[in-house]
Amino acid sequence: MTKVYGTGAYDFKRHRVAEYPVESANQVAEPKTGSAIPNTITLLEIQRDRLTKIAEAKWSKAGEDSKPKKPFDPKLVKEIYETELVVSGGRKTVPLQRVMILEVSQYLENYLWPNFDPETASFEHVMSMILMVNEKFRENVAAWICFYDRKDVFKAFIEKVLRLKEQGRSLSIAEKTNYLLFMINAFQSLEDEIVSETVLRLASLQSWLSLSYGRFQMELCLNTDLIKKWKRMIKREAKEAMKQGDPFDPSTMLEAKFLRNIIEEFLEVLDSKVFSHSHGDDEDNELVDAIGFEKVNDACILYCERFMEFLIDLLSQLPTRRYLRPIVSDVAVVAKCHLSALYTHEKGKLFAQLVDLLQFYEGFEINDHVGTQLNDDEVLQSHYDRLQSFQLLAFKKIPKLRELALANIGGIHRRADLSKRLSVLSPEELKDLVCCKLKLVSMKDPWSERVDFLIEVMVSFFEKQQSQKEAINALPLYPNEQIMWDESLVPSINYSGEGCLALPKLNLQFLTLHDYLLRNFNLFRLESTYEIREDIQEAVPHLLAYINHEGETAFRGWSRMAVPIREFKITEVKQPNIGEVKPSSVTAAVTFSISSYKARMRSEWNALKEHDVLFLLSIRPSFEPLSAEEAAKASVPQRLGLQFVRGCEVIEIRDEEGTLMNDFTGRIKRDEWKPPKGELRTVIVALDTAQYHMDVGDIAEKDAEDVYGTFNILMRRKPKENNFKAILESIRDLMNETCIVPDWLHNIFLGYGNPSAAQWTNMPDLLETVDFKDTFLDADHLRESFSDYQVQFINPDGTENLHPRPPFRIRLPRTLKGNIHALPGNKKSSTASMNDVSMADAGSEQEKLIVEAYIPPDPGPYPQDQPKQNSVRFTPTQIVAINSGIQPGLTMVVGPPGTGKTDTAVQILNVLYHNCPSQRTLIITHSNQALNDLFEKIMQRDVPARYLLRLGQGEQELATDLDFSRQGRVNAMLVRRLELLSEVERLARSLQLPEDVGYTCETAGYFWLLHVYSHWEQFLAACSGNEDKPTFVQDRFPFKEFFSNTRPVFTGESFEKDMRAAKGCFRHLKTMFQELEECRAFELLKSTADRANYLMTKQAKIVAMTCTHAALKRKDFLQLGFKYDNLLMEESAQILEIETFIPMLLQRQEDGYARLKRCILIGDHHQLPPVVKNMAFQKYSHMDQSLFTRFVRLGIPYIELNAQGRARPSIAQLYNWRYRELGDLPYVKEAGIFHKANAGFSYDYQLVDVPDYLGKGETAPSPWFYQNEGEAEYVVSVYMYMRLLGYPASKISILTTYNGQKLLIRDVINRRCIPYDFIGPPSKVTTVDKFQGQQNDFILLSLVRTRFVGHLRDVRRLVVAMSRARLGLYVFCRRSLFEQCYELQPTFQLLLQRPDHLALNLNETTSFTDRHVADPGLVQLVSGVEEMSGIVNFKMHQVYQARVMGHQFDQFSAHSGQVAPSLGGWEEQNSQLNSTSQHQPMDADRPADSHDANGDLPPESKSGEATEMEVLENRRDGASSPENNLKEKTDMNGDRGGAPVESSSHDENRME
Repeated sequence: MTKVYGTGAYDFKRHRVAEYPVESANQVAEPKTGSAIPNTITLLEIQRDRLTKIAEAKWSKAGEDSKPKKPFDPKLVKEIYETELVVSGGRKTVPLQRVMILEVSQYLENYLWPNFDPETASFEHVMSMILMVNEKFRENVAAWICFYDRKDVFKAFIEKVLRLKEQGRSLSIAEKTNYLLFMINAFQSLEDEIVSETVLRLASLQSWLSLSYGRFQMELCLNTDLIKKWKRMIKREAKEAMKQGDPFDPSTMLEAKFLRNIIEEFLEVLDSKVFSHSHGDDEDNELVDAIGFEKVNDACILYCERFMEFLIDLLSQLPTRRYLRPIVSDVAVVAKCHLSALYTHEKGKLFAQLVDLLQFYEGFEINDHVGTQLNDDEVLQSHYDRLQSFQLLAFKKIPKLRELALANIGGIHRRADLSKRLSVLSPEELKDLVCCKLKLVSMKDPWSERVDFLIEVMVSFFEKQQSQKEAINALPLYPNEQIMWDESLVPSINYSGEGCLALPKLNLQFLTLHDYLLRNFNLFRLESTYEIREDIQEAVPHLLAYINHEGETAFRGWSRMAVPIREFKITEVKQPNIGEVKPSSVTAAVTFSISSYKARMRSEWNALKEHDVLFLLSIRPSFEPLSAEEAAKASVPQRLGLQFVRGCEVIEIRDEEGTLMNDFTGRIKRDEWKPPKGELRTVIVALDTAQYHMDVGDIAEKDAEDVYGTFNILMRRKPKENNFKAILESIRDLMNETCIVPDWLHNIFLGYGNPSAAQWTNMPDLLETVDFKDTFLDADHLRESFSDYQVQFINPDGTENLHPRPPFRIRLPRTLKGNIHALPGNKKSSTASMNDVSMADAGSEQEKLIVEAYIPPDPGPYPQDQPKQNSVRFTPTQIVAINSGIQPGLTMVVGPPGTGKTDTAVQILNVLYHNCPSQRTLIITHSNQALNDLFEKIMQRDVPARYLLRLGQGEQELATDLDFSRQGRVNAMLVRRLELLSEVERLARSLQLPEDVGYTCETAGYFWLLHVYSHWEQFLAACSGNEDKPTFVQDRFPFKEFFSNTRPVFTGESFEKDMRAAKGCFRHLKTMFQELEECRAFELLKSTADRANYLMTKQAKIVAMTCTHAALKRKDFLQLGFKYDNLLMEESAQILEIETFIPMLLQRQEDGYARLKRCILIGDHHQLPPVVKNMAFQKYSHMDQSLFTRFVRLGIPYIELNAQGRARPSIAQLYNWRYRELGDLPYVKEAGIFHKANAGFSYDYQLVDVPDYLGKGETAPSPWFYQNEGEAEYVVSVYMYMRLLGYPASKISILTTYNGQKLLIRDVINRRCIPYDFIGPPSKVTTVDKFQGQQNDFILLSLVRTRFVGHLRDVRRLVVAMSRARLGLYVFCRRSLFEQCYELQPTFQLLLQRPDHLALNLNETTSFTDRHVADPGLVQLVSGVEEMSGIVNFKMHQVYQARVMGHQFDQFSAHSGQVAPSLGGWEEQNSQLNSTSQHQPMDADRPADSHDANGDLPPESKSGEATEMEVLENRRDGASSPENNLKEKTDMNGDRGGAPVESSSHDENRME
């Protein structure tokens, strides 16, 4: 049986790649927001660099003919470290450019690690390794893989790192920061066994040996279960010490002192080194503080920020939190940070935000030792218990606090009240209370002499904390101007991964579901804030704001997305709800004019409707324009003159006459609708009540300006990008509910427990016998699928069946479980699923698998009664996936490119529907395209169309005559009702009964019971004694006349045959009346909305929607009582964590019980992740990690499909190394099209080295907007060459890795291809990221970069790029750059086994050849871009001559043109491919261009109908030369405002 895998060493690591911000050696200033990354360093400079030369001599493996390397020299490591890797101060901890060159040359993999000896390694050697690991994490490439070859030595390395500070050498502040960063990275990699085994012990119970005695006693009293564990641990450690002959001193253990020491080291830096009065040599690195004339050490601030990040990381995951929290409380880290000078200093803003985050996690509402979330009542009760105990103590022991002891709790649990009551104590009494009586702080702590510190400790321990629920409900959903431009919360695009941010992280584990939701809420809110900020920065400058003569703001310009406000007034503020302080609603009226707009833009403003989100801006520009110098120093709001930003939601919009527009509530009848009048529009909007409450509070308390009197701009956003509010509301609603994830999924979801606990083998309520319906095509197919078993076929009566035919029912034996789900390569997962069956006796006799072959009942006499059959021959692995998917529990299927993910998903749905007909299934995908692919395939299976429903905006794209939207299904049900009732009337006539029984569904139901069913029962009774009469059924069947309009039903030859046919006829009648019963609700419900809701909540068995639609409409689903049992999620590796989670909770719980039984996730974590536009949220917070990817990292078992049916086997080798055992389907090995060479080319794939063109390699007219003119010209020349040979344009796609290059290639195509009708544009010119999920026969790929590899270092992008082609892949790049990239080696080593100059076969002049793919033929190597252009020009000349001659010849004969025939050969070849591929289990991931018929057109007539829109777009852009276009094209960047194109180039709108 096929194996099912967990994770292993080479399986998956994080791969989001950072761009290198390169600096010149003397440059220390940080680049300004939005400025380009300095491109001062070229590949040539890298090659000439001293470090590169050392690397070539000592360790570089690039190029096979390298000289023998010199032996390891520890002095060299020391010298490189001291001269290249040490920085003297400032916020930089490493010289990035130098580290980057060492990383590119594989310093760690080829020199530091192979030569690491724990006994002799120097301090510099260890620190160098730390720096290289940190750099890998900064770039988010796999960091620990190179250590797997020597795991024991790695443990010694970690030990060496942990004891580094014991070597007697003092570390500089930069070295301390780097050391800390290494520890952060290690604790963020707990899925790596080699890391977790060594670092987790630092946060174990032994660390409590460093607690003060009072705190230690208190903790053990609170957790009595730990007393035994503590004694056992001490006993074990003492025994170990005795063995080694050492005296046992627990306080000297590394585990005991490491965390305590590192915290105390931080407190020393915070207290004495951040602000310094010294006048040393490092003046350059310190800035004078204007207020206190103190110097602020930036390096120390960065260290303090990083330390906060370290503690937050440890407190926010349960395995490290459990024993660390008491240590943090014992040292009172938070209180000391609050009282530090840095906390209130202007340079400590980020530090202060991190301290607040640390305080939040220290007091998080969780039971640390059990791991359960505390509800609000439990938190309140524990707060009351704590205060009551303190009052009792004060009453007994401290007479001065008698007043506090007798006060009610409401009078003392606020900070101000507590501080006031405690101020009556003298410093000595206060110290005695805190240190001796309450034991909150150690007496030895030097801070215990400070009164303010003691009061802070007391207050923070006893004050009432705001509950997390209250905090989230008090938070505005819309961002305001303060958050928008706060760089520590919403960083600008040039975040390089160096500093830390005040953001939560999404790593492997979460404390509770509330913690999970809160982190996602904050990140989603800030990500949408970033996008809103970009839109504001785009729209506002176009308005050209100025101050007029009256001193008021006026506008000279106009903007498509923003309009000046004529009048703004708040119309209603409603009273708060009970228990709340904010108003229940605030509405306002905004009036604006659309007179300055043309018709198209007017219609956009007129299209505003209910629930659209708008933004109110207050613009007040400076009286005089800012000078260039001032503008450079000013913040963005200062440059724009932006004062305030507030969000609001449309309630209704009215025209100048006050008539309601865009009403969808039914208040205005359709025939009463009139077009809007006039040019003024008034929008009634709902303001954010929480924000309004805060603003009004500021006006009252701080005498702040009235924000609501200043608005003068109304801004809208594109509807697809503007649904963040609904998603944030869904997350907030989940936080306010006791959201119940099913018990079987809960722990796994949070990242704890046995990873295979939710696998079907460990679930109760299994399906013992599964009817696989049409899954198996024949008995041999079933035997192949269960090759580990001796398959025995039986009849339903138990006798052996010698000639079995499908369908089959399989009785799954208990032992089947363990055997199918062996989990090699994952220590964690394998143990739990092995206990069902011992694998030791694998050599014994094969176990029997009982398969029942049964004859399905006759479906009925009409052709439409025949069930639709599956024609895909599923592979054994796909069968494993189908079997797992239909059983309860969590199923994860990894589908590499072209392995039939969609077919597998559809068959799971099909079998599930037939085995559990009463259950309802929800299908979720990332894109409308994938949902439509899935739906089209479901319709070809035996699932009645009336049970299918498609929600959202994409159903109109379905390639089917049937409408699967709610309205379409309702209409279909009503039409079907009339059809069925007419059939009922016909049946009544055939039985000589009145026809009015077919008047309604209700009367038809009575007719069924009284007449039809009774006739059938009488017939069966009559048959019981007459089995020996062959014509009895034919003579006595009561409904013979009704079925007289089909083929003859009865033969009269045998009673059994006729009886089977009679039962089939009755089955047809039964189905008919069953359908009528289902139509009855549509008869009773009169309104369209009620019918649609009934259909969704009761009728439909399979409901499909996108993840965005699910998040947007969750509230509606809950209100309607939507229910489902199974969840199937396609493309789940491309869906954000939170957008995967929300679809699991679209239904209310039933008595505290979650109804969800199955969760099937299908995706591929080796391809590109979800889109996150802001680089910081990707790199720092891992927001682009999908739930699917996290589950894989956690070691949850998954099934990996292992046979691809898309590409030639040779092309598949370029990416199949990334997967375990990815092979090929028989048809890609056997089909003729895969054996024939690509005409005109010597090879089916090739890397083409492109040198500098016109003295240039890559260029970047604006940040991240990379272009390479040489590659663009070369790629287009090759495309033209292919078209001139007769390759259809629809079969060729041009891909690139950057948006800038995409636009440049389109320019070159406009200039060189569009003018010629026989060439035209290719099927697609797009980025690799955008092309994910699509394919084409021939791919021309431009990699653009010539200085640094850039984001192609992300192996997932490489996999997508290599797996798009079926027959030919030609990669244009700079060989010397890409061949030395460590992560891409397996692919580029294969590519470089062939010549790196394009190899053509110029003897072949058409697109047809009989040459075998392995035969290169007569090879001609193309020297470069110029020669390729020459070849194309020559061929163009030939075509032109042929056309002239053809034109002359036409005047004498009716013969057609001469170029057309060149397509014929290709079409003949291609038709074979299409016919063969029709029945293959392969995804086809949707061809890039579905208009395959275009290939039949001769080149002259073909100008690419499939890409008409693209052509129009290109033509609109103008067909000027690339040189002229470079500048203007930068404005067309998909992510405006200079956003990082490389991170967002696959920004497929995940919005509906």
